Amino acid sequence: MQRNKVFNELKEITQTYSRFLEKIPAATFQQTPAAGGWSYSEVYSHIFDASILSLQAAASCKTTGELNKPTSFVVKVVLFFGTFPPAARYKVPKMLESRVHKISPEEATVLMHSFLVQLEKYAPVILHTGSNLKVKHPRLGFLNASQWMRFIVIHLKHHLKQLRRIEKRS
Repeated sequence: MQRNKVFNELKEITQTYSRFLEKIPAATFQQTPAAGGWSYSEVYSHIFDASILSLQAAASCKTTGELNKPTSFVVKVVLFFGTFPPAARYKVPKMLESRVHKISPEEATVLMHSFLVQLEKYAPVILHTGSNLKVKHPRLGFLNASQWMRFIVIHLKHHLKQLRRIEKRS
C-alpha cells in the first residue's frame, strides 16, 4: 500500500512539473539566469533523466541487487523526513553532469512522458522486490527499490524549489 502511494505521488509531482512548464515563457526556458546556475531547461533535462535512471536502478534491485548492504543512518533520516538537509546545495554527480543540457519545452514534455511510461513499466517489478536487495546510488550509497522510489520523490521536490528560485530571479 505504501509503495502505491509513492507511485501516485510521483505522478502528481510530474503533473506539477507539467503545469509549471506551461507557465514558463518559451523565450526564457533556455536562458541561463543572470545570477548563474541552471536554466529551467537544464533543470528539466536533469531531473527527468535522473528520475528515469533511478527507476531503472530501483528495478535492477531485483535482478542485480546486492544482499543485505547497509543504508547509512543519515540517508535513512533523509528518506524518513523526505527532504535534503536545509540550505544544502549539491553538485550533480560527475556521471550525470555530461547528461545535463538545454532542451526545448517540447523535449521536456517528451521526457516527462517517458518518465511516466517507465514508471508504469517498472512498477510491477519494483513493487515485488525485497527490501534486502540494494543497488548503489552515486551519493547516498546502497538503496533498496522502495528507498530509490522515495529518493525520486525527494529529488523531484528539491528541484521544484530550484525552479521556483529561478522564477523569482527572472
